Amino acid sequence: MADPTATSAATEERYEEIVQRLSKVVEKLEGGGLSLEESIAAFEEGIKLARAGAARLEEAERKVEVLLEGDRTAPFEKEK
Repeated sequence: MADPTATSAATEERYEEIVQRLSKVVEKLEGGGLSLEESIAAFEEGIKLARAGAARLEEAERKVEVLLEGDRTAPFEKEK
């Protein structure tokens, strides 16, 4: 079962920090030499980081949509 506090803590980080941590996890997994338990723990951390990064991107997308909402016009609005 996922630890909700770990995920919420990761979502408070900047997106760039999440990506950097995820990159280190991937390097560790690709480097080999980990025990099965270490590999599973690293994979779990990677999944949490990937989800946190996706949440940050979705949050940013929602903010942009809200900011642009007032500037939208109908694409084929006919002039009178």
